[in-house]
This record gives sequence, C-alpha cells and structure tokens, in this order.
Amino acid sequence: MSDDTTPFRIAVPQVDLDDLHDRLVRTRSPHPVPGADEDWSHGIPPGYLAELAAYWADGFDWRAHETRLNTFDQFVTEIDGQTLHFLHLRSPEPDAIPLLLNHSYPTSFVEFLQASGPLTDPRAHGGDPADAFHLVIPSMPGFCFSSPLSARGWNLERTALAYGELMTRLGYERFGAEGGDLGAGVTGRLAMLLPDRLIGAHTHGDRLQLGMAGEDLPVPDGLNAEERAELETAQRSWAQMKGYRVLHSTNPNAVSAGLADSPILQLAWIAEKFVQWANPATPISREDVLITASLYWFTRTGPAAADFYWELAHAPNSGWGEPNGVPMGTSLFYSNPLVRKVLHPNDDGPFLSEHTEGGHFPAFEVPDLFVADVRDFFRPLRH
Repeated sequence: MSDDTTPFRIAVPQVDLDDLHDRLVRTRSPHPVPGADEDWSHGIPPGYLAELAAYWADGFDWRAHETRLNTFDQFVTEIDGQTLHFLHLRSPEPDAIPLLLNHSYPTSFVEFLQASGPLTDPRAHGGDPADAFHLVIPSMPGFCFSSPLSARGWNLERTALAYGELMTRLGYERFGAEGGDLGAGVTGRLAMLLPDRLIGAHTHGDRLQLGMAGEDLPVPDGLNAEERAELETAQRSWAQMKGYRVLHSTNPNAVSAGLADSPILQLAWIAEKFVQWANPATPISREDVLITASLYWFTRTGPAAADFYWELAHAPNSGWGEPNGVPMGTSLFYSNPLVRKVLHPNDDGPFLSEHTEGGHFPAFEVPDLFVADVRDFFRPLRH
C-alpha cells in the first residue's frame, strides 16, 4: 500500500452525540393531520418518522455500531485535492482478485459489509476459495468520511478517475468493479475510461427503475396492453417519489441547509428512500437505516451528497458510459419479465441474472444472492 494512505478510525466526539440527542428531543413536528400518521401517499408518515426518531434519540447505540465498524480496515488518502475514505479488506487467499464496490445514494460503505466476509473469505463461509476477492469500498467524494468537499465538479467521470488512482496506490493494476444506481454510473464510467484496467464490470438494477422508462431509459417497442399498463403504474409511482432528485439536480441549497442543521430532516430524507425503494419482503433493518443516517449526520455530508446530483445533471457528459470492450454483467432484483425488457432489452451480454427477491439494495436485502452473482460473473474472468 502506498505511503500516501493513512489508517482511519471512526471516533465521533461525545459532544456530537449529545448535540444529536438534544436536537432530536427538541424536534418541532408538524401539526397533526387526522389519519395521516401511517399514510405513505405524501411520503414518509409522521407517525413512522416520530417512532424512528425517538429510537434514534434514546434506544440506538451508536457507540456499539462505531466499535463494530472499526473492526473493518479503513483508510484515507487525498486524490485530486479531495479526501477519500475507503475500506481495504484483503482476502487471506493468495489468488484473490481486487474488486471495487461502489455504493450509491442514500447508502454508504456500510451497504456492502454483510457481503464482505463471504466475498473476501469464501472458505470460511462455505464457499470455494477460488472465488475470493480483495475488496476496496470507497465513500463517494463528499459522502460520509470522504469530506468535506474540496471543490465543485465531482461527477461520475471525476470520481471514476479518482478511483482508478486509488486502485493504483493500493497496488492493483487490474481490478473488477460493481455498483448499482449512482454506483452503476461510476462502474460504467470506469469501464469507459479505464478499459485496459478493468477485468469486468457488474451492475445491479431492480423494479424501481421501471418508472424511469421514458425519462432515463427508453421504452422498449412491442409492449402489450398489460405491460403498458404495468409500466404506466410504475411511472406514476416514480413520479411521486422523485422529488428529492428534482431538488438535488436543480436547486439543492435550500434542502441542503436543512440537512446540515436538522437531524429529523436528514433522517426523513434517508429513511423514506430505504422504505420505498426496498422490496417490502426484505425491508432494510432499523439499525441499518439509523447507522446510515448517523454517518450522514455526524459528517454533515447530506448537502454534498445532494449536490452530487447537481453535478451529474450539469456535467458536460452526463451519460453512464459505454463499456468499451470490458466484459459487462447485470443482476436484476425484484424482477419480472417487464423489468427485464426495460432494463436489459438485448440478450447480448455475457452475464444476466434475475431474481424475484431483493430490491434496490441487494447487498443489504439479499446478501447471499448478491454474493453469488458477483462470484458467478467474475469466475470466468479471473484469468
């Protein structure tokens, strides 16, 4: 490992914990509306949010989670003027290959921790040691401990190039990459910008993205009446949920001021997405929701995470990138035939795996399926 990297441990000052508790217990809630406590039609319901916030204030044990997070090897380095935080989890297997795992929004490096043991040490988890990986899990620029932002302009392309430099510093000339949502964008850009270095690029998608057809994705030809009706339902649902992205991409400063100053807003902003985007059969645990909210709150990075969408929307080339000859693979979760038609219209890729289980956060929701797909995709590419 390069001398330019420094070991890192999470150590939130007690004064910050006390401040969080004080702000939460002094939360000024909206006037109650009869019947609205459990109604998701307007977004996160006040009753659900109040219960979650009360547990965050008086039941959630941050110190226990902080101790657990510090059992994973973490480091910081500076690339292109920006502090980058990352986990570097080396496998005990001598033939392990390096794999860069790219989180998205509103997640963090914690998204991949359940999967990290089976990926780095399959022998200890009932798997084949030949499937082992050395994992590198960065916090995206401006997210969590990759902060504060040193400058504007951190978009997919700049992030991908910084990650390439990070892998060089770690001694990995060639490596694989995996991600979903914004992480899929970083993975695609890596394949486009550094094709000679990428062993393969694996991305994951899910049913949520049906609603983006006609906006971010083309609507496939030849849909029957039932499929068109299903797609229109998904589009209406996404239209109700995408307000955060409109704000992030256009005028993020007002909501950013609130995210930096109000833990109840930061919690609502994150918890809403975790509930609405996950498969109802595999909800994100309350602990993982609050770990994530705590990381954004203590690092004051909700605003920078929001600003990443502005940079994406205003980048000279905001596309997700072409693979440029790099082997590409896709896993679809919470899938059905229409999801496959929209997200993977051409059966010409080397790897496509579909699951009815899981959802937008497969490494959280169904880590066993996520691990199996990553292993299956990279197995023929190792040599």
